[in-house]
Amino acid sequence: MNAALPQLLKQHLIDPEICIRCNTCEATCPQNAITHDSRNYVVDVSLCNWCNACISPCPTGSIDNYRTVTRAKPYTLEEQLSWDELPAELSRDQLAASAPDAAPAAEPEAAAAAPTDPTGEQPFRSADWGATLPPWSAAHAYVNLYGPSAKNSATQKFITATVVGNVRVTEVGKEYDTHHVMLDFGAMPFPVLEGQSIGIIPPGVDEHGKPHHARQYSIASPRNGERPGYNNLSLTIKRVLEDHQGRPVRGVASNHMCDLQVGDRCQVIGPFGSSFLMPNHPRSNIIMICTGTGSAPMRAMTEWRRRLRASGKFEGGKLMLFFGARTPEELPYFGPLMNLPKDFIDINFAFSRVAGQPKKYVQDALKERASDLVPLLKDANTYVYVCGLKAMEEGVVMTLRDLVEQVGGDWTQLGAQLKSEGRLHLETC
Repeated sequence: MNAALPQLLKQHLIDPEICIRCNTCEATCPQNAITHDSRNYVVDVSLCNWCNACISPCPTGSIDNYRTVTRAKPYTLEEQLSWDELPAELSRDQLAASAPDAAPAAEPEAAAAAPTDPTGEQPFRSADWGATLPPWSAAHAYVNLYGPSAKNSATQKFITATVVGNVRVTEVGKEYDTHHVMLDFGAMPFPVLEGQSIGIIPPGVDEHGKPHHARQYSIASPRNGERPGYNNLSLTIKRVLEDHQGRPVRGVASNHMCDLQVGDRCQVIGPFGSSFLMPNHPRSNIIMICTGTGSAPMRAMTEWRRRLRASGKFEGGKLMLFFGARTPEELPYFGPLMNLPKDFIDINFAFSRVAGQPKKYVQDALKERASDLVPLLKDANTYVYVCGLKAMEEGVVMTLRDLVEQVGGDWTQLGAQLKSEGRLHLETC
């Protein structure tokens, strides 16, 4: 006779074999139930309320996994952080044995509401403001053509690209060593759009003796390639030499890519991303706000618009760029940006570490241009893109809110509209 089943729980889990560690799920989760370490992204069963807000934005589908467990013994965060693959489903006997004296099965209860800060206000969450839908006029994006979840072949785990260029785009001699790396895919199809990303699989194994996970990088070239008409793309990669606490560490993928020479090869998966895409309809305005290598998708969008403008095939709207860095020497593509026509793009720099000058961040630059920004934000043809460090995200969104409210606007209504219409996109890490 079968053993009586205890209370059961449908536990939400992330597949570590498919996950590309892009942070989309953690940034999207309204319950703050997703966290990560250097190895895995995991879901806290005590916080997850099965709202599924993270399902659609995930570029790989790794987030859409569940396992039936007993309420008394779910998979802990420590267990999930140690996984290289998802565990198999537990059998009926295994479930019964894990809590033989428990009560009959029942549906899980919803998790508690997110905590509030001391002022009684909800803490900032990008999920409240960032769009998960692309602009209505965006081109169709192809995703997951290569990788663990590839749809084209069960055995095609990656595509091999050849390095056709590797140029440093920050001043030599400075610590902020950033490279513009160009990859060619030869005869193998690899269609991409501005705003998408790819994964680079570093060679070798990690400290656990396992192959390295892919590292994600935004594409810095337009849809027809860094070199138009060729099957190629470019990336903007900063050489990582320290962690977030300032301790020395050598980034596995970034140093591998920055050190590659012309003719070398690397393994690529993807492409990824189906929402952080640029609008294609005439007279659409684009506001780009970025720091450091967050400039990659902004460069791609700007270059595509520039090529369209040169061909006379597109009557575009306004382009505004707000670009932050510590100094001009550490800002990627500073020289080429200065050569773009002023009637084509409105560029605003913010430098926070220039000797003898007050610190200036992108939020400060936004405030200086309030009279131009607010009308654009209210225009249904305007799209806003934020890319860079996670720390900038709240400051930027709250500054936009303040600018709108200072002139009597309703940010709650406008912010919700920007999100639902795919017009405010946040991509930070």
